[in-house]
Amino acid sequence: MSHSQALSDDQVGQELRKMTAFIKQEADEKAHEIEMKADQEFAMEKAKLVREEQSAIDTQYEKKSKAAAMSQQITASTVSNKTRLRVLSARQELLDGIFEAAAKKLPEVTKDKARYETILKNLVLEGLYALNESKVVVRTRKADVAVAKKAVEAAEKEYTKNTNKEIAASVDEDNLLEDDLAGGVSIVGSGGKIDINNTLDERLRLLQDNALPAIRTTLFGANENRKFYD
Repeated sequence: MSHSQALSDDQVGQELRKMTAFIKQEADEKAHEIEMKADQEFAMEKAKLVREEQSAIDTQYEKKSKAAAMSQQITASTVSNKTRLRVLSARQELLDGIFEAAAKKLPEVTKDKARYETILKNLVLEGLYALNESKVVVRTRKADVAVAKKAVEAAEKEYTKNTNKEIAASVDEDNLLEDDLAGGVSIVGSGGKIDINNTLDERLRLLQDNALPAIRTTLFGANENRKFYD
């Protein structure tokens, strides 16, 4: 039976150095592998964080951009509405001024007696046609009683001529119109149940209501936003 030869101290030292070198190399390679893996993971994590941060920045920018655009739209709409309201207000003031000026000039109509008598005649005649009755009463201002009587007489004749119907119209001197009116008449029929207001003040009010759209178009042009007309 053979026995293994015992290693000398030098040989043991060499073996230990070899083992130590091997272990160190393995450790270095493992450390390098771990370092590379760590670098890769760091790069991946860094890229992920960069993408997330970029996405967050993009989202925040998009939100701010939308908010800014919305704010700009709201501001533009507010300015547009305020401007439109100022324009409408200025136009309404102009229209009101036109009718206020017309109202102030109404009393001047009565200064030309001949012309005013013709106006009263036509106002009375309009009421006679509308009532179509055999007897009516005409009311006027105290200052217009005399001229109204002449106008009523002329209206009676023209009515009978045009309709072949007799009509009895009289001026009611007991129930006069208010003195602060500009002029005109009120024609009463059906025993006082029907009263046609043909005063100059009422005719101007009706004109303001009915002719206002046409006046607006004449002064400011057609409304481009309006799709339907009466």
